[in-house]
Amino acid sequence: MQKTLAEAYDVLLFDLDGVVYIGGKAIHGAPQALAQAKRAGAHVAYVTNNASRTPAAVAELLEGMGAPVTAADVVTSAQAAARLLADKLPPKSKVLVIGATALRLAIRERGLIPVSSASDNPAAVVQGYGPGIDYTRLAEGGLAVRAGALFVATNTDSTLPGPRGTQPGNGSLVKVIENATGVAPLVAGKPEPPLHRESVIRTGAKRPLVIGDRLDTDIEAAFNAGADSLLVFTGVDNPRTVTLAPKHRRPTYIAENLDALLKPYPEVRAEGKTATCGDWTATAAEDGTLTLAGSGEPIDGLRALTTAAWASSDALGQVAESQVGGALDQLAAAGLV
Repeated sequence: MQKTLAEAYDVLLFDLDGVVYIGGKAIHGAPQALAQAKRAGAHVAYVTNNASRTPAAVAELLEGMGAPVTAADVVTSAQAAARLLADKLPPKSKVLVIGATALRLAIRERGLIPVSSASDNPAAVVQGYGPGIDYTRLAEGGLAVRAGALFVATNTDSTLPGPRGTQPGNGSLVKVIENATGVAPLVAGKPEPPLHRESVIRTGAKRPLVIGDRLDTDIEAAFNAGADSLLVFTGVDNPRTVTLAPKHRRPTYIAENLDALLKPYPEVRAEGKTATCGDWTATAAEDGTLTLAGSGEPIDGLRALTTAAWASSDALGQVAESQVGGALDQLAAAGLV
């Protein structure tokens, strides 16, 4: 019998915002899928670019949603940033922290001393998302960076999904100091390697599967680490953006939601610029235009379409949206979200 995705990997590394919850509210069906994967023997862990909550706080939130979790199962960009700094600085170095209490705690846990002012002559500045960040703290960070402090960002997500829509993320705030000083930060979070490394260290993963909703963070992070990935359409990205994705942002698997982990993944057969999945066949013409024929599960049609589109893109150059629009409209009419 073919293994399910949950059975095929030793550790499942889930993103949180847009995968398990949005704005602290569980995505429909996500906790149940996580619990089933856990019961099937999967090692479930959670990896987030959000540095505003401690692992214990994240675990409490997830537990309240019915997801299987302990604090040890949660890995944050604050932890990754703290390890990055500890690897570069002497013990007990001062670090000016811009962000939430969770980031200060992560810095302290690595034997570094969190401070709040450039007057403390910090060796580094670390910036992470926190709803209470104000101009004064950003100004202090800018002064310290100008004075030569190492600049580290927990992540550079430009946006953050919320219950009222898309909001500015840490990357948008990091630009304040970057623009004022001309210094770009070292980045600990996805898609850069430190957070994935932190996840592997903490979970002992040998063959992890990265599950996320964003091509530019989750999927690119998996690509950079040489890990397989699953993109779900419960957060930021969608069928259009994945069909047009460049090489470094192409997921191994595509699904509408986390239920895909509980079943074998259908085979996608490719030959040249033609790909077949289930009862669907996608073909790229000589000019790069994609056509789709078939019926059945719309997500299988998308799996065929992306494979053919990526092959065409690699052969002819980037596929234009107009070349895939008709096929995507066809899948939307068939019920693909």
